[in-house]
Amino acid sequence: MRKSQHVALLGLVASLLFTQQVFAGKDGEELFNQRCLACHQAGGVGAPGLAPPLVNAALWPALKDQTQPYFFGVLTSGLSGTIEVDGVGYYGLVMPPQADLSEAQMILLADYVLNDLNSLGVPPDAKILDAARKQPSSHAALRELRKNAQ
Repeated sequence: MRKSQHVALLGLVASLLFTQQVFAGKDGEELFNQRCLACHQAGGVGAPGLAPPLVNAALWPALKDQTQPYFFGVLTSGLSGTIEVDGVGYYGLVMPPQADLSEAQMILLADYVLNDLNSLGVPPDAKILDAARKQPSSHAALRELRKNAQ
């Protein structure tokens, strides 16, 4: 490898590391806009038939003590199948797991979705996230949890 190629490669690696550090420090809304906006749309309003709204005044309070287990379960395991929100069916829903996110990033997303978008006033609990990562929920269990809350 030539010296110029070696320097260029080192520059690329340094750039990637810097980008990851900057990404890790973003607030919840910026992270949401990078990771979730394409499907769930700006402000989490959803896209009918594609991705349900994350702004849901009925769902989140109805989940009660299962709000964070549900949120972190979907974030770490993904969600597939069929759900209905406000009379709109989401058939063949496939949300991929976001398990590659760091704990800090998942906490930022939970805070943004649950508190900024839905005004729950519930600080995200890292212990609940850790439990969701250690024992992933099945998609059927997550759908059932959601269905029972509505």
